[in-house]
Amino acid sequence: MTASEILDQLKVLGNEGTKNILKKHGAKEPFFGVKIGDLKPIQKKIKKDHALALELYETGNSDAMYLAGLIADEKQITKAQLNDWIGKAYWYMLSEYIVAQLTSESQFGWELGLEWIESDDEMIAAAGWSTLANLASIKNNDELDVEKYEELLEQVGDTIHDAKNRVRYAMNGFVISTGSYIDSLTEKSKEIASKIGKVHVDVGGTACKVPLATDYIQKIIDKDRIGKKRKVARC
Repeated sequence: MTASEILDQLKVLGNEGTKNILKKHGAKEPFFGVKIGDLKPIQKKIKKDHALALELYETGNSDAMYLAGLIADEKQITKAQLNDWIGKAYWYMLSEYIVAQLTSESQFGWELGLEWIESDDEMIAAAGWSTLANLASIKNNDELDVEKYEELLEQVGDTIHDAKNRVRYAMNGFVISTGSYIDSLTEKSKEIASKIGKVHVDVGGTACKVPLATDYIQKIIDKDRIGKKRKVARC
């Protein structure tokens, strides 16, 4: 399949209702308003095609950019390409989700996650925290710098309420992910979650809510799911 053929498919799959909802969340033209679930059959057919992924991402069409992240090869993608992608990820479904997920699966996840959280750009910094959160979910604990994760928890506890809007959301998710996937830091994560309490994020008049980290971690404990890793971050 060519990029042009895929764009034609996406146009057919687009929905005005979905498009209007995604606009409220931050999506901008050009895009068709394709549900992520409707991208999955295309992903399943293509599997991985890195060259095609790069071409789709360059279209600037949000639907195509998300699909690009799904079919990109985490073993082929370069640090330069990931930095280019995050620079063009203008809203959170791209920055905090598909690009961050792909980055966490690549060999550059830890390096870029730490680099991006220091950025003054809201989308990039949020992506950094999301990348580190995803790493905790897919890497065995002996592959993680657990001491650094503990330091980062302290950093979140001290700075989250002064951080930029989407960065606050991603930091909150980092606490939840660390507490859920790194069992030796569950109690520390609960402590930080209690310290930060409710995190206020402007979600643009949508129905989205910011999860309360204390409650979320407790639910994982109650389900006996602490430390249960995922195979992949992208979904």
